[in-house]
Amino acid sequence: MSTLLDDTKMIKNVVSAQLAKVFYPFIMIKTEDGQYWQLNLSNKEKHDPLFWESMKLIMRSKIWIPVGRKYHQTLDDGWQVPRQEA
Repeated sequence: MSTLLDDTKMIKNVVSAQLAKVFYPFIMIKTEDGQYWQLNLSNKEKHDPLFWESMKLIMRSKIWIPVGRKYHQTLDDGWQVPRQEA
């Protein structure tokens, strides 16, 4: 079971963003407060054609994605946080 990121303290380290430009090997995002950042991509992401196609579809759909404030990277689990086992 998972929890929404908005319901945790982690939300302070995350910003909502839309993809503004997708062009190999760069992705530019626009944050909810109007700032433009370049996403930091892994080597695996840079060389994955399916990743690039997915990013183009997300940009066209204008979907908001979570991006880490410190490293400017997308989050692996999106808007969900895996529940911690006790």
